[in-house]
Amino acid sequence: MTASVDLTKKSSRRVALVALLLAAVNLRLAVTSVGPVLDEIRDGLGMSSTVAGLLTSVPVVCFAAVGLTAPRLARRFGASRVILVGLVVLAAGLAVRPFAPGTVLFLLLSLVALAGIAVVNVLLPSVVKERFPDRVGATTGLYTVALNVGATTAAATTVPLSEHAFGGDWRLGLACWAVVAVLAVPSWLPLAREPIVRTAEVTTEVPVRLSRTAVAWALAVYFGMQSTSAYVIIGWLPQIYRDAGVSAEVAGVLFAVTSFLGVPLGFALSAYAGRVRSQSWIAVGLGVFGIAGYGGLWYDPAAAPWLWAVLLGIVNTAFPLVLTMIALRGRTPATVVKLSAFAQSVGYVFAIPGPFLVGALHDATDGWRAPLALMVLLMVPQIIAGYLAGRDRQV
Repeated sequence: MTASVDLTKKSSRRVALVALLLAAVNLRLAVTSVGPVLDEIRDGLGMSSTVAGLLTSVPVVCFAAVGLTAPRLARRFGASRVILVGLVVLAAGLAVRPFAPGTVLFLLLSLVALAGIAVVNVLLPSVVKERFPDRVGATTGLYTVALNVGATTAAATTVPLSEHAFGGDWRLGLACWAVVAVLAVPSWLPLAREPIVRTAEVTTEVPVRLSRTAVAWALAVYFGMQSTSAYVIIGWLPQIYRDAGVSAEVAGVLFAVTSFLGVPLGFALSAYAGRVRSQSWIAVGLGVFGIAGYGGLWYDPAAAPWLWAVLLGIVNTAFPLVLTMIALRGRTPATVVKLSAFAQSVGYVFAIPGPFLVGALHDATDGWRAPLALMVLLMVPQIIAGYLAGRDRQV
């Protein structure tokens, strides 16, 4: 009997891991596929740089607003079922968004796709904590690898797909990523059929004690600062290179390098972070790489474009680091759900102005030096918050 139970448990963990990885692949497709064809989207929809900056801010607005609903939805329907519905919503948004006739509808349909991502973003750390409590760091590393594989693939191939497979139609180049979301849906069906486990620890709202906890606020600020950096890179890095004279295809590949580095580095970093008591100096080190990368772009994007891409790829691994820290700072899966919702939602509120402000500064100064100087300065609060969030504390 014991052997049978162990076998069932192992099988359940394998199913959960596959589902986790397939969901993670989709967590950045809706965003990273836009940057390489942003010029074409702007031309097709008549979009200014400032409005394009709003487009790059839409993900963080949506994640902040929708993320807070995830604990309540998970308590009522179960995390797996909510994730399943989130993937369906994502697929629908991705399929329809590119064919919007105007900017407003394009933004609204982007919100639909991103709403699906938002609940999945918040709930995946709790799935890791619940199903892989003995391997939090390694499992977080695996799913951030999957996330980066998806992000990299979308960034590197959206332009070639649009130009070569779809006859130069950027709309089809964006819409094709809905297929990836559809493929992830069946893997969550077995998990969604499991009975909902209700515990007294799960509440329907972010508890007051989190808002009074230094660890939660440090995580939220760190999450917000790394999100600002990540979405500026996602939204503007290809354009920064293109404005410096780099071709659209090479700019897409350079951007893909920043995502690709997250594959080996994200896994290694999460696995290591999960084994040590404090992650403070890891966060500090990543911030230093960020200062160097943004400083290089400020100096001259075309001077050493591959080096700048590598440096920014390293600082982007702050995302798997903060996910690992969220899972480690919560004592139980229920606490991780609440901590994840708080850190991500509040963090995304902090991140909302960043991409939009970068676009506005670019319009105001007709260049990239002022926006990039701002990004160098924002590495300072990221370093401080990362140091505080990485200390060996639990909620």
